[in-house]
Amino acid sequence: MKRTALAGLFISAAMLASPVFAADNNLCTSKLQELKSKMNSLPASSSNTAMEIKRLMSSAEASQASGDDKKCVTEATQASALADQLRNQPTP
Repeated sequence: MKRTALAGLFISAAMLASPVFAADNNLCTSKLQELKSKMNSLPASSSNTAMEIKRLMSSAEASQASGDDKKCVTEATQASALADQLRNQPTP
């Protein structure tokens, strides 16, 4: 009986954990899509901020390709925040 209960707990844990991994992947994909649309709407600039955004976006894409969805989400979120800052800066 202990084996059956233990096996049932293990199977339940595995089934509950799988949607979490899928959610991270979907979040990574949506954050990258959001970032790409923000990049397309930014004014042309060669500032350090624009280069940092491109670096973070490339790193997020590499993280996604390697399967590290948490790092992808973090980097895409950072780049998106920088893109918002760049967009809101007054133009001289």
